[in-house]
Amino acid sequence: MYTAQGRIQQRELLTQYMPLVRRHALTLQVRLPASIELDDLVQAGTVGLLEALGRFDATQGASFATFASQRIRGAMLDELRTRDWLPRSVRRAARAVDDTIRRLEQQLGRPPEEGEIARELEMPLSEYQQLLNDTNSGQLLPFEELVADGGEPASLDAGNLPFDQLLDEQQRQTLIAAIDALPEREKLLMALYYQEELNLKEVGAVLGVTESRVSQLHSQAISRLRARLNDAV
Repeated sequence: MYTAQGRIQQRELLTQYMPLVRRHALTLQVRLPASIELDDLVQAGTVGLLEALGRFDATQGASFATFASQRIRGAMLDELRTRDWLPRSVRRAARAVDDTIRRLEQQLGRPPEEGEIARELEMPLSEYQQLLNDTNSGQLLPFEELVADGGEPASLDAGNLPFDQLLDEQQRQTLIAAIDALPEREKLLMALYYQEELNLKEVGAVLGVTESRVSQLHSQAISRLRARLNDAV
């Protein structure tokens, strides 16, 4: 039976760690469409925190803060996965881009350029770039889609990959190789966005391009990563 002292301690911990929920929510929100409300993320994260309070086992070695962070972020991502705002037609087009990039990389032995991808898709470059914008706006956290179990895109450093606790060594090495094979500008973009945690506007200022162009390059980089990881499956 849960004691009164236990309930008091749980309330204290809930109050203590609510700022952590909000920090995670704010970090996610800047990478999501404007239709996703901060309060919705906070609400989902609070559920995750409550689960963490009920399931934490100090004998497992992890600190409560680490355990709670995983539960909070996981609950937010679960909530986001229930929302499907990307039209099926755009999803189909995104898969076509992935397949085209994979095929061209095999043919060319290098990452294909935008113009080459557009020509293979038999569409004008401007239409291809618009497709990249459309697919990027519908991706929650693109790395979540690279591996079924998901993970936190906190860093691109080989010693601290987003999926350290979720992927085995072979998968981690595949992801490292896929990131390393990106064109230099896309590799820099990913580092700025995920490791340095700059938003799209800030990344654009560093790269000297518009926010819209960053969105296109970001979407294209994700397609390249998906194509390489799918090849490795």
